[in-house]
Amino acid sequence: MNSSLEKNASALRKPGLRPDPRLDSALGKNVLEFQAWRDRLLGAIETFRARLDTTQAVNVEQSLRMYDLIESLRTDRMLLAFIAEYSRGKTELINALFFSGYKRRLLPSDIGRTTMCPTEIFHDPAEAPYLRLLPIETRETDNSVTALKRTPIEWIRISLPLDDVDELAATLAKVVESKRVSIEHARRLGLYNDASPELSAALGAGPGEVLVPAWRHALINFPHPMLTAGLAILDTPGLNALGTEPELTLSMIPNAHAVLFLLAMDTGVTRSDMELWQRHVQNNAVRSVAVLNKVDLIWDDLKSDLDIEQAVNGQLDATALILNLPRHNVLPMSAQKALIARIKGDPELLERSGVEALESLLVQMIPDRRRIIAERVAREFGVLVEASYQTVMAKLRATHAELAELASLRGKNQGMAKVMVTRLEQERAAYQHTVLNFRNTHAVVMKQGMIVQANLDPDQIEVICQEYRRKLHEQLFTIGLMRMMQQLFDHFEKETGKIMGFANQIKGLVDAVYVSFHEKYGFARLSPPQLSLVRFGEQMLQLKQGTIAFCANPATVMQPQGVVIRKFYDRLVAEAKEVFQQVAAETDNWLHRALSPLTMQLKEHEEMLDRRLENLRRIIGNVRVLETRTRELDSLQAALRGHADELDEIRRALPTPEDPPASLSQPLPVLQACVA
Repeated sequence: MNSSLEKNASALRKPGLRPDPRLDSALGKNVLEFQAWRDRLLGAIETFRARLDTTQAVNVEQSLRMYDLIESLRTDRMLLAFIAEYSRGKTELINALFFSGYKRRLLPSDIGRTTMCPTEIFHDPAEAPYLRLLPIETRETDNSVTALKRTPIEWIRISLPLDDVDELAATLAKVVESKRVSIEHARRLGLYNDASPELSAALGAGPGEVLVPAWRHALINFPHPMLTAGLAILDTPGLNALGTEPELTLSMIPNAHAVLFLLAMDTGVTRSDMELWQRHVQNNAVRSVAVLNKVDLIWDDLKSDLDIEQAVNGQLDATALILNLPRHNVLPMSAQKALIARIKGDPELLERSGVEALESLLVQMIPDRRRIIAERVAREFGVLVEASYQTVMAKLRATHAELAELASLRGKNQGMAKVMVTRLEQERAAYQHTVLNFRNTHAVVMKQGMIVQANLDPDQIEVICQEYRRKLHEQLFTIGLMRMMQQLFDHFEKETGKIMGFANQIKGLVDAVYVSFHEKYGFARLSPPQLSLVRFGEQMLQLKQGTIAFCANPATVMQPQGVVIRKFYDRLVAEAKEVFQQVAAETDNWLHRALSPLTMQLKEHEEMLDRRLENLRRIIGNVRVLETRTRELDSLQAALRGHADELDEIRRALPTPEDPPASLSQPLPVLQACVA
């Protein structure tokens, strides 16, 4: 079968000929439509920012907020995680879904173990296409993969030869490289379990040696249109890798928009499959789809279509029951036949393979991502647009009022102008009282914010961590060690709850300030920037669950106490510190912008009062100034109306959070073509 596929690649082997990946799948079309929608949002935000820069109506803080939002949208990715034990066909499925346009297996996929290290596939247009490989020896250091991603010197970087498919495939095949090391070296790497020494024989290693992956992690920057549009892929190499790299379970899998859990149709859920599911997927994945691959193994010309269909449905029902998944989230397919069908252009085989049913299910994650982005744009950008609109409307009202004042002065003596100046000075004095109230309120908000920030101080958190580290080293028994680890995360969870409580109090105070200025002083009713720390609480809960799993892992129990404590702090505690840093940054950012819309209105109102006073005083000295100022105000009023219309158009064009989309827990029409 492999030789026939290779023949189809002959036309693509000439240097300089770059194949076009397929984009005619339902998944590809929807991903590209999502990219177009997101690009329109980016265009609207950039146009708005340019407009503000032109009119000099934007401050540094607003400009930075819009820049952050633009960069966030540009780098936003939807992550698909492929998880399974060895030889379940993950890489073959990735080839079928994304790379069939290259008319061959682009990623290494063969019998036995293929992907030996966790592999991320994405596109970063800021850099030339590359394969980056992290040597397995970095496991002997205290650095996590996340930390090492910020240290390029630790990685082996290889440019991808996009113009030669054979050479490209050979380059990508490096992810499956392995090496023989001594058992002692494997122990130091955390890749040898004394409780299961027979594993080395199963890998074909010699006496006193074991076979380990050559690489700890791989990053592939590849300019595939779906990856350019914001899709990313995580390919994981089975239970051992997930157990030895907690970051996968603690951060990457929970952040995946969909997890594809692959099983074999002929075996169903094996013991190792179940262990992988329960330990790393079931409680960590947001959305899960079970794919029973290799359905073609039970296609049998000696059986009727009905017999085959009954056998497949029986396996699907059993799998759904064992994994506690909705039945429509368990799909049969043949990744190999899907790849062959797309390479050969065989629509009948493609339908039987079941890949189109899977793609239809995966498409459902896109509306959910749209809703999340729409909520953020409405929350951050929408608040800014609304504040700008209300500011322009306030200027328009002030301009109209000043025109009315000037009209009332026509034909009147200077005494009338002096009366109006006196009245306006009194209004300005009263306004200063309003400003004083605002400053007092602002001081209270900042004081409350300092209390929150004090609880998030890195030095204070480090003191807590070191105190628990000392207690961990004092434990004489494993059970005490594990209990103390869980107590540290109980402490973290309480701290997170306390911080969220303080934050909610401050948010309530800010909300009340906005209502007060609207009701007492006639300011436009604005919605303050929102503060939500819920996701950080969820992350801390995931870390707490990860600690429980870490303590329950047999591989953890078998290691020396010092090694266990070091790994616990290098990974789980380091992740917790990162969460606290993110909370501190989010809170600090919110505190600086929480009252900025009101600040803008106060500043504009004060400048408007000062301008009116100055112009009235000028009119007292020279009545002819009245006509000149009237013409200026007429011109300003026309410009403000045009600006208000533009902003109102942007307001109405802003995305609104959509209705909850069809999720992967809702039923889809079951496509049974693959069982025929």
